[in-house]
Amino acid sequence: MFSVQTYQDRRAVLQSSVANGILLFLGNIENPVNFEHNPYYFRQDSTFLYYFGIQEPRIAAIIDIDENKTIVFGDELSIDDIVWMGRQETLKEKSLKSGVQETLPYAQLSQYLLKAQNSGRKVHYLPPYQSSNKILLVDLLDIKIGELRPSVEMIKAIVKQRSVKEPQEIVQIEQAVNVSNEMHLLAMRIARPGVKEYEIANAIQYLAANKECQMSYPPIVTINGGILHNHYRLNTLKEGDLFLNDSGAETAMGYAGDLTRTFPVSNTFTTKQKEMYEVVLNAFNNAQHLLKPGVRFKDIHLKASQHLVEGLIDLGLMKGDPEEAVKNHAHTLFFQCGLGHMMGLDVHDMEDLGEQYIGYTEEEPKDTKTFGLKSLRLGKELDSGFVVTVEPGIYMIPELIDIWQSENKNAAFINYDKVNEYRNFGGIRVEDDFLITDDGYKLLGNGLIKTVEEIENYRTEHLA
Repeated sequence: MFSVQTYQDRRAVLQSSVANGILLFLGNIENPVNFEHNPYYFRQDSTFLYYFGIQEPRIAAIIDIDENKTIVFGDELSIDDIVWMGRQETLKEKSLKSGVQETLPYAQLSQYLLKAQNSGRKVHYLPPYQSSNKILLVDLLDIKIGELRPSVEMIKAIVKQRSVKEPQEIVQIEQAVNVSNEMHLLAMRIARPGVKEYEIANAIQYLAANKECQMSYPPIVTINGGILHNHYRLNTLKEGDLFLNDSGAETAMGYAGDLTRTFPVSNTFTTKQKEMYEVVLNAFNNAQHLLKPGVRFKDIHLKASQHLVEGLIDLGLMKGDPEEAVKNHAHTLFFQCGLGHMMGLDVHDMEDLGEQYIGYTEEEPKDTKTFGLKSLRLGKELDSGFVVTVEPGIYMIPELIDIWQSENKNAAFINYDKVNEYRNFGGIRVEDDFLITDDGYKLLGNGLIKTVEEIENYRTEHLA
């Protein structure tokens, strides 16, 4: 946990940002794999971690704005719990480390909220993403599940606060990024013909565990990089394949890293692979240099898309005016997703609170219909203290190519004959994590090799 003062200060800021009522925070539970006492790895809700820091299942907390009190609700270990799990730090002790003096049994939460509601007081709560918390809210508030209405006022206040990272949070994120760097270098050292994808996934997860880290998301380790979120890991690497590794570590305090590298299974890129990789890397480099406060991330996304188009024109896959091609969304045949997202306690930071609040504003809402833009998680102006990813890519999806070609879609910008020569190419992505500073940006972590020369030299050295 951070210092007591950290959590007290965070709660004070939030309390001052909401007019009145009760702010309700629901922790997560241990979800069973196949029966109650065989649970998945426990991960506390990130907003609960931010304001309370207590990594304990089945607890909740309130900030009562009207009565100026904060309470943690939960149950201390019974003798049966101690028999099975041993004596552990009490909930009271953990709450004191969070600066909360008052703890009450979990069952008293419903009584507290019922009394408040009967007095006409508002209970603010966040969008529940675990089924257990949806059911819990229904019981606590005596409403139907279809009537759940999370507090927009609370969401906006939390997003404003959590979006700007504290220096101690940056330390945590950089720890996660540096472990992620090691994971990627390990993958580059062991990936070779005859190795299974799952062997690489297992190796990088083992490294993370030895650094006291979890994975911040299920790793994407694949020779089929054209599938954006490919979790199939049974392929065998062979000469001529491109290998895409999208993986990141999460520190014990919950902070994430998120990196992607693409490299050849052979020691060197083929000519075609190198040309395509350079197109993506050029888009990455140009997007990186545009990062600064006051710039809309959507504009950086569109500019990166234009650089991708320019590169694809040079290779003969596209044609025409690059700017017009992007305006007509012709680039989305190759780049179907967004350029990046916020990152912090969640790899897609605060995504459970709603992308319309995290990545956009009421004045400039998210485009939820246009192919490509609907997958852009972050579009609003950047601000100092934001942490974002930048991850342009090129993805050749045969099914998408066939649909577009059958409709002659964007034929003014796409050379379908040439595209079909690449239909089984796969995909390339390059991704790093950045802190937005007062005058620009800072690459987080120690840095990870990404140029063709760096990758080929590293691969040659370690595959010899």
